Formats: sequence, structure tokens, C-alpha cells
Amino acid sequence: MALFPPGKAGGEDVAYGGKGKGVLIHTLTEGNGMPLANCTTPANGNETEQVLPLLDKVKLKTLKPGRPRKRVKVLATDKGYDSKDKRAALRKRGIRPQIPKRVWKTKKNRGRPIKISVPRFQQERCFAWYQRKYRRLVVRWERQTVYFDSFIDLATIHIWIQRILLVG
Repeated sequence: MALFPPGKAGGEDVAYGGKGKGVLIHTLTEGNGMPLANCTTPANGNETEQVLPLLDKVKLKTLKPGRPRKRVKVLATDKGYDSKDKRAALRKRGIRPQIPKRVWKTKKNRGRPIKISVPRFQQERCFAWYQRKYRRLVVRWERQTVYFDSFIDLATIHIWIQRILLVG
């Protein structure tokens, strides 16, 4: 759920993280890798805090009359988003979390290993589109967060327009 473009020019929300100076792009995608919602945080920010605000940004359009659905059925993420509080908050919203547990090297594995396969290729496909088609997003040169976020939103809109024109 996160992509790391380095912040060469510095500016707002650029900080030193594990990979160096930059920002994290958090993206919520649907099952085919199409982006639904985006947000950016400094590189040293907490990833688990971004799950619920991203879910609040999504409104699913259905062709049925009535209120639009606001929640997804299953949320698949990587280990960086593993937290007991987030799992409980997702279950409270009626969303099944599909998050692999963090494995600590000091713990001994006892019993039969449990395999949880999280389909990550959809998310990686979305980030590959961002990096291949929109080179502006690979390195952040803007000093203000608003401009970088608007470029991400334009890339998301362009991906959806291409999808609609190819399919429809």
C-alpha cells in the first residue's frame, strides 16, 4: 500500500525514513489493481494510521438505487499495516482483514505453520503503472504537498479514463 518516491527538492512532508529522504504514497486499490484512493505522508510516518482515512475516502458506486456502499468486503495489505487495533477497527466496520502477521526473529515457531496468501500483485501493478507511465511521480520535485497530491490524483484519473475507454 505504499510507494517511496525520494524528495529531492525537500519541502513540506518530506522526512528521513528507512530508505532515505522522501514521502510515502499510500494507495487503496480494487481487485484488478485500479486505484481508488491516495494519500501521502512523510517517509518516517506510521503506515498503520493511514488505513482508516483511506477507507473513509472511498464510496463504491453501484447501479442499484439507494445510498452508495461505503465499505469494501476484504482488505488485503502487507505486514507494515499489521496491528491489533486496526484489525479490530476493520472488523467493527464489517471488513475482513487479510493482513499477514509480523514475524519477530526472536520467536520460535511452534506447531504447524499457517499459510496466509495475500494477493499483493494487484497493488504492485498499480505502483508499476505510476512508475512507468507517470515519471513525474517517481521523484518528488514539488516543495508543496498539494501539488504532488494533485499529480497523483491526475494519474489516478488518467488510469481510470484509459480503463473505461479500453473496456467500454
